Amino acid sequence: MTPEEFRETYGPAALVTGASSGIGLAFAEELAARGFDLVLTARRTGHLDALARRLRSSCGVRARVIGADLSDPGAPARLLEETAGDDIGLVVSNAGFNIKGAYETKDTSAMARMLTVNCHAPMQLAHGFIPRLKTRGKGGIVFTASVEGLIGCPYSTAYSASKALVVSLGEGLWGEMQGTGVDVLTLCPGATESEATANMAGIADLQPAAEVARLALDNLREGPTFVPHAHYREMFERLRTMPRREALAGMAQSMKALT
Repeated sequence: MTPEEFRETYGPAALVTGASSGIGLAFAEELAARGFDLVLTARRTGHLDALARRLRSSCGVRARVIGADLSDPGAPARLLEETAGDDIGLVVSNAGFNIKGAYETKDTSAMARMLTVNCHAPMQLAHGFIPRLKTRGKGGIVFTASVEGLIGCPYSTAYSASKALVVSLGEGLWGEMQGTGVDVLTLCPGATESEATANMAGIADLQPAAEVARLALDNLREGPTFVPHAHYREMFERLRTMPRREALAGMAQSMKALT
């Protein structure tokens, strides 16, 4: 697909959630470089305002900011209301966070917030945007999940479960959207450069967020799922072919040694 065809199919505007850092920021930058107008949303509007100004100046696109905390169950409905007048052809449902460590040691309220951000928000945004995209007859949705959503991951159990929902959501919708002109891709990155990994020493195979975003957009028609790093693609393909008990026991032993 040429840049012009890409913009014609998925433009003129894109919504990016969690756009203040990490993969969401990289999606915003990559889409602006491809000539997309943007609606950027996250909790930290100061970061978004600075990003919007920079992208307007460097790429000549329109960029507006909607502050939204997706741990509030009502936030997706407000986003849908505030974008009702925008011709959004691409929805990048990227906002999310993780909780690592032994499951019983984690705060239950934090897990509830994580489920709201990681699961409730993408479900509600997809529910609201799909009729709009089907009416247009073209467009796309990108869900940012994780390789940890492909199999239950010990010592990342709650996060892994939340991303498993996103994988299933994206796969199911990919099937439902066949013949509508709406493409659905569930992005399953491994370790990625972000604020969360900035202070973690010794992480191998760390992929730049800009590369993750670029590859996801280049493979938007290659759903239902996409793992952007060869190392993690091979690792999780191997794990999923092993007897499940053996795979989980080995993962638990490896992760326990790191905690």
